[in-house]
Amino acid sequence: MTIIYALIIFCLLIFVHELGHFMVAKACGVKVNEFAIGMGPAIYSRQKGETKYSIRIFPIGGYCAMEGEDEDSDEPRALNNQPAWQRACILAAGSVMNFITCVILLIIIAFWAGTATTTIDHVMDGSPAQKAGIVSGDTVVSVDGEAINEWDDLIQAIGYSKNETAEIVVDRDGKEETLTAELEYDKEAKRNMIGITPTVEHSALKAIPGGIKNTGAMTVMMYTVLKQLFTGEVSVKELSGPVGIVYATSEAAKSGIIYVIYLAALLSLNLAIINMLPFPALDGGRLLFLVIRLFTGKRVSDETEGKIHFIGICLLFALMIYVTFNDVIKFIIPIF
Repeated sequence: MTIIYALIIFCLLIFVHELGHFMVAKACGVKVNEFAIGMGPAIYSRQKGETKYSIRIFPIGGYCAMEGEDEDSDEPRALNNQPAWQRACILAAGSVMNFITCVILLIIIAFWAGTATTTIDHVMDGSPAQKAGIVSGDTVVSVDGEAINEWDDLIQAIGYSKNETAEIVVDRDGKEETLTAELEYDKEAKRNMIGITPTVEHSALKAIPGGIKNTGAMTVMMYTVLKQLFTGEVSVKELSGPVGIVYATSEAAKSGIIYVIYLAALLSLNLAIINMLPFPALDGGRLLFLVIRLFTGKRVSDETEGKIHFIGICLLFALMIYVTFNDVIKFIIPIF
């Protein structure tokens, strides 16, 4: 089941990525010769119009083969004969689709997890909150005169207060009551506690900004790791390939389907960011050549660019072999 989960995630993310290229290419009138999921010999193919759709035997990638993508072509609808802005849109579309997929998956997770409200769900026995008279169903209005609009506001107002007590105004059945609770410092949490938990609301409207916010935080985290890779703070040995993905999927599956969805979101964003790096064969590398050509014209031919991208593919395959070897050492050998 772990392998099936991993294949589903990987194929889904590749499909979404290539679908992005495909849809924008078609919208721009570019001739698409083949849309394929997987690599190697085709196990299924169907010609529809000018495009062949195929599923290939090895689920380790996919491609949207456009006319004039890696070679000179006189076809008016070839990619190399389109305006620069259209080519840029087509090249960026794959990563954009993966980014959107990440946002959607994190919105689903945010909806599942719910949003903590300012209404009290549970008051712990013997806690400062119970002694102060706070009961389940109370909605916190303010703490020490500071308005409370979100649960995080409550955590900040109580958790990091330097006072020994907190004056808490609650709404109880439409009437406001002012209560005073003693603050207890929790060494493990490193903040004050009064012994309350919030009511969790599952709202699609609140899940959307939550998913977008979490995508932003995840993006910053990934760029931080990339920076650490280039500066040497993080070793290349920490990178993972297909074997590492299967292992991570296995660990996520043990915790439940929602963790598998989170892993899929993480991998989707990873695919979006990595593909936009200015390296040959990646979409970012193709965009870089697009910019270079704006200043140099045809001095860099389509054939020359194609050869450079081929070298890039070889280097990427070499990197994949390297990280796969490391993954085997980290995850497979210890099992035996």
